[in-house]
Amino acid sequence: MSESAATARSQILNSIRRALRRGEISGAERQAVEARLAAPPRGPAVARARLAQPEKVALFCQWAEANNATVARVGAAAVPAEIMAYLARNNLPTDVAMAPSPQLADYDWASQKMLRPRRGRGEASDQVAITGAFAAIAETGTLVMASGPEHPVTLNLLPDTHIVVLREADIVGGYEEVWERLRERYGKNRMPRTINTITGPSRTGDIEQTIELGAHGPRRMHIVVVRE
Repeated sequence: MSESAATARSQILNSIRRALRRGEISGAERQAVEARLAAPPRGPAVARARLAQPEKVALFCQWAEANNATVARVGAAAVPAEIMAYLARNNLPTDVAMAPSPQLADYDWASQKMLRPRRGRGEASDQVAITGAFAAIAETGTLVMASGPEHPVTLNLLPDTHIVVLREADIVGGYEEVWERLRERYGKNRMPRTINTITGPSRTGDIEQTIELGAHGPRRMHIVVVRE
């Protein structure tokens, strides 16, 4: 942190202390805060997600489908064919926007001659996006996306159809495990700019309590769970 940034930060914190009518933080208080930041405590975990990995995978799939996503479980070699079959079943274009992610690099996309991926950010004209996921949460059937050059946020939001390739090993029990994984992957002060938690396709019930899909993002979500 630069000297000017440190000075500005100190001024802001001092203004907050004055507003709260507190003096300078004591040495013991500072040590307690630093200890908590260095080793954040884990919050309470929901009992239903305390399962062996195969049961976590099954629970995730159950909740994802309950939240209007579709799920297919396949081996790694069958991922491109499954995505092509999904596009055909839903009469969707085979020109797709794909995240430029190492997570997707090892699949044999060339085996599907009709599939034409364009790697990069999502554009308004894109109808289908294919991405990986940082993690998934069995407790609620939620996908977790970390933004960055390898996963532009626009791919999560712009296309009408979002296809997610998810490895079984990336399915965890609850939200607390996701934050631990994020800290381990990125380290202190290097977190992604955006973390998106996505539970099924976009939907809202704001108008007359009627569920409408695709209100703020994709109206379809297909999750391809890759068996280990």
